[in-house]
Amino acid sequence: MVALSVNLNKIALIRNSRDTDIPSVTNFAVKCISAGADGITVHPRPDQRHIRAQDCFDLDPLLSVEFNIEGNPFSTGKKSGRKGVDDYPGFMDLVREIKPTQCTLVPDGDDQLTSDHGFNLTKDADLIEPIIAELRSLGIRTSLFMDPDPKQIAIASEISTDRIELYTESFARAFVDNKNVDSIFRLYQLAAEKASDCGLGLNAGHDLNLANLTKFCEINNLLEVSIGHHLTVDALEMGLECAIRSYKTILNK
Repeated sequence: MVALSVNLNKIALIRNSRDTDIPSVTNFAVKCISAGADGITVHPRPDQRHIRAQDCFDLDPLLSVEFNIEGNPFSTGKKSGRKGVDDYPGFMDLVREIKPTQCTLVPDGDDQLTSDHGFNLTKDADLIEPIIAELRSLGIRTSLFMDPDPKQIAIASEISTDRIELYTESFARAFVDNKNVDSIFRLYQLAAEKASDCGLGLNAGHDLNLANLTKFCEINNLLEVSIGHHLTVDALEMGLECAIRSYKTILNK
């Protein structure tokens, strides 16, 4: 069985479009868990345009499942400048205080719309390695957001991360375009095999949905997927519980 971690960023984005606490991120988390979600994912950013730092603190004591906080470990503190919104403390300070089950490190810039590439560990391994060591010393499972590149995955193993999360946009795009699906999927299979050979746990995420997830789950040793945007859209059409059950039906196979 592959675990489903529901990313709540889009729920927070809807809330932030008004000066209100509706929809409630915490209430949605509880509903997701009740419907069968195995984990909750959030990706706070310094501009707090969706998930805010306070959301992370509010979620932490409520969760009976895995809490996965993802983000750029080099993002520093930032004044919010908005009434009713606390300052952003910096990603690592946030993680140090909350100590989530899993921390997924992502190399996104502060002004990126969404994550769009994995780490280049040929260049950044020396910077990332001590961060992984600190997180592990705090009892936090570590995961690195990675492209399906076996050479990069080998370096991830050398710097002692627990898992990698494969960035799956190129697979999802090929699936939509119906072009080179098999050849691109094979890249992910090879990446997964390399992760397994290196003793790394395997997560995946980005634009996975009900249409492409069955194919992606043919990959061996997949432990967890993180899905937010498409699951939220499906929830609008199907209802939240039905959407989560539909994803779980695929993952349980």
